[in-house]
Amino acid sequence: MNLSKTVFGNVHSIETFGAFDGPGIRYVLFLQGCPFQCQYCHNRDTWSYEKNKQMTADEVLSDFEKYSHFYRKGGITVSGGEPLLQIHFLIELFRKAKERNIHTCLDTSGGSYHTKNDALFMELMTYTDLVLLDIKHIDEKKHQSLTKSSNQPVLAFAKLLDQLQKKVIIRHVLVPTITDEEEDLKHLRRFLNTLTNVVGIEVLPYHKAGIKKWNDLGYTYELEHISEPTKDMVKRAEAILMNDYLFLSLLK
Repeated sequence: MNLSKTVFGNVHSIETFGAFDGPGIRYVLFLQGCPFQCQYCHNRDTWSYEKNKQMTADEVLSDFEKYSHFYRKGGITVSGGEPLLQIHFLIELFRKAKERNIHTCLDTSGGSYHTKNDALFMELMTYTDLVLLDIKHIDEKKHQSLTKSSNQPVLAFAKLLDQLQKKVIIRHVLVPTITDEEEDLKHLRRFLNTLTNVVGIEVLPYHKAGIKKWNDLGYTYELEHISEPTKDMVKRAEAILMNDYLFLSLLK
């Protein structure tokens, strides 16, 4: 008799009262491991692929139910690290969540996407209500410098989500002198103009909250000299990316 193998998620941490990673109050599951090495990462300890807390989908959902009265207008968000590295676990978790009518949200940078695994990605999307897609940088060379990885998987994943008409909120971290150049923002806007599934665009101000974690882990934080953006800088970026955006009002 064939018994299906139990799929475990490699969990970094859990936030039981998340208010910034999808609609409503949410249960946020942070998974361990990331292919990117973002210079400003505030979760530096999630990069490692070493085993952390191992949980099944049923164990996660059982934990979710302890706080379910908080989540009537929320749901589950899976973040990281990079959650798509654990796509088999995600598929099982989101499938079982949808059986319980739980809203599912994926917070990803898309860095592990590859067309050879399209069947898995498309299966996952059948159980995913919303994707928060973080586009670190639209310029390939600057993306390489910022994350030590290419942005081509990210942009290809964005195009797949558009093809599937999966609702997406685009996120862009605004780092002065690195991701805030006007031409780069206009380039990003031109790319967003090709997508018809975007229901939100969020400009996230760079912050230095993660420096202590880098230092505690014994790593050098390379952007310590970079100042956090002013409110005017954020408003300028929002204007470039969002003003008169064609599909934003159509698909909400």
